[in-house]
Amino acid sequence: MSQNQETRGFQSEVKQLLQLMIHSLYSNKEIFLRELISNASDAADKLRFKALSNPALYENDGELRVRISFDSDKGTLTISDNGIGMTREQVIDHLGTIAKSGTKEFLNALGSDQAKDSQLIGQFGVGFYSAFIVADKVTVKTRAAGEEAGKGVLWESAGEGEYSVADIEKKSRGTDVILHLREDEKEFLNEWRLRDVIGKYSDHIGLPVEMLTKEYDDEGKETGEKWEKINKSDALWTRSKNDISDEEYKEFYKHLSHDFADPLLWAHNKVEGNQEYTSLLYVPSKAPWDLFNREHKHGLKLYVQRVFIMDDAEQFMPNYLRFMRGLIDSNDLPLNVSREILQDNKVTAALRKALTKRSLQMLEKLAKDDGENTNNSGKNSV
Repeated sequence: MSQNQETRGFQSEVKQLLQLMIHSLYSNKEIFLRELISNASDAADKLRFKALSNPALYENDGELRVRISFDSDKGTLTISDNGIGMTREQVIDHLGTIAKSGTKEFLNALGSDQAKDSQLIGQFGVGFYSAFIVADKVTVKTRAAGEEAGKGVLWESAGEGEYSVADIEKKSRGTDVILHLREDEKEFLNEWRLRDVIGKYSDHIGLPVEMLTKEYDDEGKETGEKWEKINKSDALWTRSKNDISDEEYKEFYKHLSHDFADPLLWAHNKVEGNQEYTSLLYVPSKAPWDLFNREHKHGLKLYVQRVFIMDDAEQFMPNYLRFMRGLIDSNDLPLNVSREILQDNKVTAALRKALTKRSLQMLEKLAKDDGENTNNSGKNSV
């Protein structure tokens, strides 16, 4: 039973973005699954980080994963995670508004050129809202880690101008996103279609993606269902360069940056010695739409010993390289590192110097090649 229900209007920018996005991204509609799995992966990363100082947040369930299931009769597709979850206030902040600087300017830049709009929207990062490309209604059930079962939240919208939010009972931590698919999108109620999309977009994330699959006996008779892991779930940067295809590098870039276009160039390095770290750097094919906005977020994703620490760690790159994308995974920084600690830290200074040098080498290579063979050639790694 839901309680304390209220109906609220979307921020005007959200309404505008939803309409533009549904029309502009339709030809590439399957990206909704990549975006929702990426969000689930981020929720797991955030829980791991918070649980370093408060292990009770795991609530005796430390096996983090994403689960995907569908109901052909109801026409629903559900993406569930047992990550950090959200409070009511966070649901309203994250799902009812776009908390990005420069959003109005971005929307004004969109026009009637569908191909250009699609690229711009891709750079902006649509995340959760991409669900409305294939769904005419989206239901979210969530509960923040560490909260009691009665603190669950139900969010629901048809993506047209308003949404409802209510309190519910939710025993398990994390978030369920339930898509009520449009009549002409029932292709996503097919196990093999989903396997194909998940394999394409999610093999490189370090979180198991499981699907509810049917079990059969020797005579081909259905005996039940089980959760089956269907992605590799190895964090891509921890693997050997020789075992990673160009396609995987490109898809990982899209997962990291939420950009729809392929990167121009990448560099994957594992360094041992005085400093031990792995870096994976990318040069995007287009400058970010808000590059010259003073509040433009930039920097690398920071991991310490494979544990996610923060997004947009700008301390590792000079401001003039703020368009670079990628991650750094250090073995030398403490797990409880904060932005303040990073400011005045010998390890940070050494990493910044090395990553700046590597980035400039990448740009030098691009200049030398003068753009030849840099769009599709996998030899575009430094």
